[in-house]
Amino acid sequence: MVYVFADDIVLIDEMRDRVNARLEVWRQALESKGFRLSRTKTEYLRCKFSDVVEEADTKEVVIPKRESFKYLGSVIQGSGDIDEDVTHRIGVAWMKWRLASGVLCDKKIPSRLKGKFYRVVVRPALLYEAEYWPVKNAHVQKIHVAEMRMLRWMCGHTRSDKIRNEVIREKVGVASVVDKLREARLRWFGHVKRRGANAPVKRCEGLVVEGTQRGRGRPKKYWRKVIRQDLAQLHLTEDMTLDRKEWRSRIKVEGHVNFLTKEKERISHDSSEDIDVKKEIM
Repeated sequence: MVYVFADDIVLIDEMRDRVNARLEVWRQALESKGFRLSRTKTEYLRCKFSDVVEEADTKEVVIPKRESFKYLGSVIQGSGDIDEDVTHRIGVAWMKWRLASGVLCDKKIPSRLKGKFYRVVVRPALLYEAEYWPVKNAHVQKIHVAEMRMLRWMCGHTRSDKIRNEVIREKVGVASVVDKLREARLRWFGHVKRRGANAPVKRCEGLVVEGTQRGRGRPKKYWRKVIRQDLAQLHLTEDMTLDRKEWRSRIKVEGHVNFLTKEKERISHDSSEDIDVKKEIM
């Protein structure tokens, strides 16, 4: 399998010899057209499905091995974890936030307008390609803490002000990043389920790696398990994905609207209890 984007080329195969053969073919093809393959910048990553150690090389240069590398904005780790990718996305989001701080920290700009600007500029950088992350609670908490720091800073508050997160989110009109992560995953899940059986993404969903042994400790958390938890939380089934319009309406998140609705329900509930108490007194 070959992925090409601009001057970046990714070669994927199950065997080392076939990767080397593909690399040599690309080298000869590029040199025949007057281009040159940068061997000093060429690296390889091996997914740890077994404990066998192999080296990749060309005829003249041994290619250095990496535990992770960045491709199209995502950090891919050989272990299959997403720790580095999550940290990288948070760093990119902070960079975008600092570039837009002249708007986001301006006291003359309404908070709702700041929130809209944040949703358009900063949050897409934070959640870029997060729809396929097999997130753990530690990842979610890390992203949540980073976003709340940004939102509090936008509002001119700190944690010492002891203002609840829900109040800050309602002030700027920004939904919870936890809910937006779930929405992104379910949106991508619906896209995958509606694809044909021969689509590459559909084949990857049912991919089974043979000849592997589970290591010691807690088993890894996979994307499919996260999806099952999301479906159970929203009381959804996989069959619902076939109706795209209905599916999107069920997974759509409007954080500030949900918060206001809950507050109205609480107020109405408290007022109804006061009426019942008055009736009992009378």
